[in-house]
Amino acid sequence: MLHFELDEYQTRLQNTKSKMIDLGIEVLIVTDPANINYLSGYDGWSFYVHQVLMVIIDEDQPFWIGRGQDANGAKVTAWIDENHIIPYTDDYVQSVTKHPMDFVSNILKEIGQSKRTIGVEMDTYYFTAKCYSKLQTGLPQSKFVDATTLVNRVRIIKSDKEISYMSNAARIVELAMQKGIDSIREGVRECDVVAEIYHAQISGTDQFGGDYPAIVPLLPSGEKTSTPHLTWTDEPYKAGDPVILELAGCYRRYHSPLARTVFIGEPNPKVKYLADVVVEGLNATLDAIKPGLTCEEVESVWSKTIAKSGFEKESRIGYSMGLNYPPDWGEHTASLRQGDQTILQPNMTFHLIPGIWLDQYGIEVSESFRVTETGCEVFANFPRELIIKPELKIY
Repeated sequence: MLHFELDEYQTRLQNTKSKMIDLGIEVLIVTDPANINYLSGYDGWSFYVHQVLMVIIDEDQPFWIGRGQDANGAKVTAWIDENHIIPYTDDYVQSVTKHPMDFVSNILKEIGQSKRTIGVEMDTYYFTAKCYSKLQTGLPQSKFVDATTLVNRVRIIKSDKEISYMSNAARIVELAMQKGIDSIREGVRECDVVAEIYHAQISGTDQFGGDYPAIVPLLPSGEKTSTPHLTWTDEPYKAGDPVILELAGCYRRYHSPLARTVFIGEPNPKVKYLADVVVEGLNATLDAIKPGLTCEEVESVWSKTIAKSGFEKESRIGYSMGLNYPPDWGEHTASLRQGDQTILQPNMTFHLIPGIWLDQYGIEVSESFRVTETGCEVFANFPRELIIKPELKIY
């Protein structure tokens, strides 16, 4: 079931070890499910319980440690051999008397790794304060260092096959976005539109199906478009409502996000003007992107463009993204904002989402792109404009 050749996984592992050497790390405890997948291929909905991938600097393969009933999932989806798949018993699961990191500590003791410098992902969703406390207690002779984005930084430049998966995800998000737009009209319940979107996201195309995206469809409407991260209700849409759709296609855990704004009926001039500003800034930013620019320089193009129309935006306008699990498709590395000196390189991938949210309404129009040798390539092919209904154009 491997989605990449073994050579690619081994290259990822070697690149990770190079980063470990730079930081003086001898053992890396990986808990981010995307990083576990990236290094091993393991793919399961088991991240609600504690699981780790241990990369040891002088071991050829990482060790997967997780719940016993998930061990066969590791055997089926990961490239590592069975000797490197170590299950813990179910009495460790959500117990008040023992903890899976006690088990991890004991394994490290058994294999002679209890006095080494250990990197842990301190600021990830699935590594808790108790995880850290238990490791410190169980391995008192070890030195712990923060390795939160070590693997994420390795992931930031994609292989050609990863890019192809994101291109497949873009075909899916085109279909899902069109289905959502076609379904939105006065009197239709928001939840029914989302049901159509979900169907399109999962059924995919005739050639390939979709995976579950890391984020649910975000569909604020009316005044709720003044903020970006609301979902949906069971209320019907009303004439005069703007509706923001922020979605992603997902293929083999690789994402291609896309956002568009729909207006039910004829928008007032202020809404049209804001949409024009957002699209102008987005186009100018995409045109400027090329290898060698910093993330900060990319953001500056956007800021200068919208400033001509009297607008400003304090939050970032994008972030690196690709492989991930809930609750986020972002990679938690580079952000398109002031102060980020990350230098763009070919096959870095970003979601450029320069939305503007005012007190009563907002506009989002976004694109996902990869950096090329000379500029950038947008993943999805979808009209880049405020979409007006019922006067919806047919493309």
